Amino acid sequence: MDRVTGDIWIEKYRPRSLKEMIGQEAIVHLLQAYVARRTLPHLLFAGPPGTGKTTAAIALAHDLFGDEWREAFLELNASDERGIDTVRGTIKNYARSATLGSVPFKILFLDEADMLTSEAQSSLRRLMERYATICRFVISCNYSSRIIPPIQSRCAVFRFRPLKAEDVKSYLERIAKAEGKTVEPSAIDAILQVSMGDMRQSVNILQQASAISDRVDADKVYESSALPMPKEVEGLITSALEGRFRESRERLQSLLTEKGASGEDIVRAIHAQVQTLPIPEVDKMRLIDSLAEVEFRLAEGATPRIQVEALLARLVASRLK
Repeated sequence: MDRVTGDIWIEKYRPRSLKEMIGQEAIVHLLQAYVARRTLPHLLFAGPPGTGKTTAAIALAHDLFGDEWREAFLELNASDERGIDTVRGTIKNYARSATLGSVPFKILFLDEADMLTSEAQSSLRRLMERYATICRFVISCNYSSRIIPPIQSRCAVFRFRPLKAEDVKSYLERIAKAEGKTVEPSAIDAILQVSMGDMRQSVNILQQASAISDRVDADKVYESSALPMPKEVEGLITSALEGRFRESRERLQSLLTEKGASGEDIVRAIHAQVQTLPIPEVDKMRLIDSLAEVEFRLAEGATPRIQVEALLARLVASRLK
């Protein structure tokens, strides 16, 4: 949070209308057409985190219902309660109650719906059919493949893409200007490299860095976010590729303990550096394959230090052959 106001910037500067959104122009255009016609099908928003799915749903409600949007819009997060009882209880009670506004339906926004169990999704599908005249469902997920086909077939599907670098940059610069912060170009580049099109993460990183100083540079970005700097990751990989396993382990230990970086962050940082490494293309392919295996193991709960050390050992062994 900001050290003076306590505001959370991602909420403070969230667009309240579809016309204020940046990126996802094709999706915004279609949603504006629904608003103009005062009608709406069930919607499915799919795409990576931080690409505007929640913002689009809230902005849609603002434009459709005006000042009464809170009475006609309910946001639920399926990751909190993912079982069938939630669908039969909270969701059903809201969906079957009539609205008193000028628009003949209301909106139930179900975020992270891919976390719902298959039984809960089947029950949800029946509610979407039964109460379609008085309630429209807007379903958001990161992975549409985890949504059962009967739900997908009942929705207009919108696929959100990672935001373009120039869109994220202009948004961050607007926030920095409004907050009276000076942000160096190097800081913007560092945020863009780390966030990879995730607007929410970009704004949060900027707010963290600006809490240290009103002038934000790349060093403060990496310092505040506990993310490994590119030069540190480059040194880690270089020492491994040159056969200096002990040195690479010491560098890894420094990143994990002194910097506080997570194993996932280190793996992603190495992946970002792969294309710049002075090694043959076939070795880059093998390295990416190894990174994918390590990331999967970390996602399954394996010990980060052991897994990343195993990756370094694999790199050293490949160069010593």
